[in-house]
Amino acid sequence: MVTLAVVGAGSRGTSYGRHATATGRARVVAVADPLGNRRDRFPDAVPYADWRELAALPRQADAVVIATQDRDHVEPAVRFAALGYDILLEKPMAVSEDDCRAIVTAAERSGAVFAVCHVLRYTPYTRALKGLLDAGRIGEIVSVQHLEPVGWWHQAHSYVRGNWRRADEATFMLLAKSCHDLDWLVHLTGKQVRRVSSFGGLHHFRPENRPAGAADRCLDCSVEPGCPYSAARIYLPLAGEHAWPLSVLTDDVSEAGVREALRTGPYGRCVYACDNDVVDHQVVNLEFEGGTTASFTMTGFTPAQHRQTRIFGTRGSIDGDGDRLTVHDFVTGRSSVVDTRPSGDGTARGGHGGGDEALVEAFLTAVATRDRTPILSSPAESLHSHLIAWAAERSRLTGETVPLEGTPQ
Repeated sequence: MVTLAVVGAGSRGTSYGRHATATGRARVVAVADPLGNRRDRFPDAVPYADWRELAALPRQADAVVIATQDRDHVEPAVRFAALGYDILLEKPMAVSEDDCRAIVTAAERSGAVFAVCHVLRYTPYTRALKGLLDAGRIGEIVSVQHLEPVGWWHQAHSYVRGNWRRADEATFMLLAKSCHDLDWLVHLTGKQVRRVSSFGGLHHFRPENRPAGAADRCLDCSVEPGCPYSAARIYLPLAGEHAWPLSVLTDDVSEAGVREALRTGPYGRCVYACDNDVVDHQVVNLEFEGGTTASFTMTGFTPAQHRQTRIFGTRGSIDGDGDRLTVHDFVTGRSSVVDTRPSGDGTARGGHGGGDEALVEAFLTAVATRDRTPILSSPAESLHSHLIAWAAERSRLTGETVPLEGTPQ
């Protein structure tokens, strides 16, 4: 049985830890988090208020799940690698290029089993799609259109009211949310990106778009019934559920507890009266080695649903909606459908379409067998996808096309 330490027992750390223990393949023996109620989520584990207390000891577990806030990844990742832990690291790896490179260096030096949580690579949908592409079903990939529909309420929850609303406190939107997608496009094409351009901004969630008569908090607001981003409408119907997104608001998930959180906490604020600055829409254009191109759109103004993708090849094309893949064959003129419908939806609430569970299973297998094959991205590959995000952000801010040079092979 694999023994685990969980560093950062918030929503993601708890989710990975519980997936790991659900099948009986792993046991959480240590948990580090400054909040006691989060440490209590793993009652059989030795609790630590600070990960440094755990890191001051000889190795206490086979592996560590690092799911602290994004800005707090680099120090524990480097330290636990040096101590000989295998590492499952929540994305993004870190919020600066130098810190990402430091993590990669530490992981490679230690020889640890190391996986960044690029959960989209592990879904049944992605495995089926990658299989079709690698088998040559549509010939050579020429271009790709890919959409990440963040969802209107998810945008409001995480990127207007929540922990990832400000680049200076977390990181910019593309790295926080869409390094998943940039990594996924690299995975599908099997090629590295050479040039990037990008456009986007914060269009809607701004003070000047605040409706007349709107209050600072939804529970006090006379125009709340007609607002799509009403915190009361988003959260109160979930009262009683111990799951994301409600679990981020409060541990008291009764209706009274949720109302108190909306009354006093950040998630009850008017979306037009927050201190957010990350974008709510962005497009990214990618040129891969060999000339393949892709266009990627991230937008908060959609339902929260699976990603949607169209892949255009020399012998056919594929339309994918996260559940089904429709393959169009240019030779026969016929279309066929591959149904990969997962048990959950594409959000964290639904386990990212089966990706969360499959990632954890792959990591546990690699740790137990010392065979890294189940891990679908190397440290260098993860670094490359993060560098794409930085290049896109530089392009968005400067209006220039940005080359990627010196990326690892």
